Amino acid sequence: MKRFLFIILIMSLIIVFNCTNNQQTVTTTRDVLLDKIRGGWVGKSYGVSFGGPTEFGHQGKIIEGPLELDPKGLEWLPYQDDMYVNMALFKAVVDNGLDATSADFAKEFAHGGFLLWHANGQGRQNILEGIPPDKSGHPLYNPHADDIDFQIECDFIGLVCPGLPQAALNICDRAGHLMNYGDGVYGGYFVTAMYAAAFIYNDMQQIVEAGFKALPEGSGYAEIIGDLFKWHKQYPLDWKKTWQELEDKYNNDLCPWGVHSKFNIQARLNGAYIALGLLYGEGDLEKTVELSTRCGQDSDCNPANSGGIVGTMLGFNNLPEKITTAMAPHMNTDFHFTPFSIESASKECLRLSLENILANGGKESGCEININVQSFRTSRKAEISFPTLAPLDRFNVTDERITWQGEWKLFPKGDESMRRSSDINGSMEVEFIGNAIYVQGDLRFDQGILEYVIDDKSMGTRDMYLPKKWKRADQSTAVWVTGLPDGDHKLRVLVTGKKNADSEGIMVSLGKVVTYSGEIAE
Repeated sequence: MKRFLFIILIMSLIIVFNCTNNQQTVTTTRDVLLDKIRGGWVGKSYGVSFGGPTEFGHQGKIIEGPLELDPKGLEWLPYQDDMYVNMALFKAVVDNGLDATSADFAKEFAHGGFLLWHANGQGRQNILEGIPPDKSGHPLYNPHADDIDFQIECDFIGLVCPGLPQAALNICDRAGHLMNYGDGVYGGYFVTAMYAAAFIYNDMQQIVEAGFKALPEGSGYAEIIGDLFKWHKQYPLDWKKTWQELEDKYNNDLCPWGVHSKFNIQARLNGAYIALGLLYGEGDLEKTVELSTRCGQDSDCNPANSGGIVGTMLGFNNLPEKITTAMAPHMNTDFHFTPFSIESASKECLRLSLENILANGGKESGCEININVQSFRTSRKAEISFPTLAPLDRFNVTDERITWQGEWKLFPKGDESMRRSSDINGSMEVEFIGNAIYVQGDLRFDQGILEYVIDDKSMGTRDMYLPKKWKRADQSTAVWVTGLPDGDHKLRVLVTGKKNADSEGIMVSLGKVVTYSGEIAE
């Protein structure tokens, strides 16, 4: 604690606040900005490496027992989607400037050689199918709209927006809707606003409150963080009681993987674990990362975000020697399928942050940089992805309620089991109740075109071909139909025997089926 107070005293000599005409300004230097940016990337990298081996190993339960940085976590650092998607989206800003469009982001995101999952994977599938990038995260096309994806890959935005949360939110709107909508995008709002605050504040309560102000009123994300503040005040010395309150009220995920399960990949619950680590960690990087990891669920992504925010507040030169020593061999290693390492990204972030400061009324004079701090409060109207949608049923591929016609081969893999068929007489049929239905698919180099029929009416076809450069995409969507009359229905999925000219086969692969009832965003 004494060391932490000393750090704050030192930093208070470097960052100077001024308030004139209701405009808050901050005075800093290039060296301090770069130190904070580098600290952010190192904190992020340390957090994802620390939590990596535990990812989704604890669903709806706290991780107990000793936790240490596993060398395997560091080995996997270049291959973490938390890092390489960050860097891919960052490249769009490096190449196109701070006004990079959704199309600029889509070019790097949808066509990069890296693997993607959940909302990211669905966003890529949608963009490759021709859905505009500003719509590819919309719940009409993406059942993962509220998932965590943008939250884990938005850090670069906060790191180029020191004290500029409104500028950060503008970039979030253009990048975040590629894969998310509503609370899924607001995870980016929350995280990037906290990064923006970490450049100018040294109090973690103030930083988390700044992130909260950036959340649209009436959103589910604002609700959970509001509750978190209440429980933190109620249990200031017992984070586990706060965790249990979150679990009891909020562990109910609509993602097809979370239905009737303790699995939760929602942005808002995992975002609450970020904030829990920050509030109870009190500015201690190691403690913060450990707490966000112990909360479970996406327990590498959450400490990555919380670690990055604390690392930004402290700056690289004030990070614990234990962490800088562990990270030293990885500072110049490029992340998977991107041209950036921690060091090269830090330098580009500095360039862009200075450009952003000047574009938003700041000034550079000699060694001093003056930042015109923006308001953290947003006036944006809340997007609600699934206002009343509720899951009804879930079928796996061995469920006797599903009828398989023709030859289908079972590929058992627990919850990820699939059936595959190249039989032109092949079909899958299931009766269901509700007004929306999801069927898992697999995009591959040998997949064909499927047709889906509801109540004897063809609803469309879907080309499931994906080039070989992407080796795995089995969290894709074969069918996502919403807006049906609420009631009894029958779905048939057909192997058409047709294919993309580039595909090596006509195979159709199908996995879990999930049914819902309720309203989604228009």
